[in-house]
Amino acid sequence: MIKVDELKGKFITKGYSQKDIAKMLGISSKTMYLKMKKGVFGSDEIEIMIEKLDIENPMEIFFAKE
Repeated sequence: MIKVDELKGKFITKGYSQKDIAKMLGISSKTMYLKMKKGVFGSDEIEIMIEKLDIENPMEIFFAKE
């Protein structure tokens, strides 16, 4: 399960909005909203976010235990 609040914090820290991240991933803002709500992203999307947001320990955010 993805820690959505921590992921949002990474967006803000890097100066990106959720809409900016959606563009990076090549998805619509609505799709991004739904993915954030469900906490589910594809591996390719996760890889892009790790790179663009300079996430040093992705396991803590993207593969967190409930």
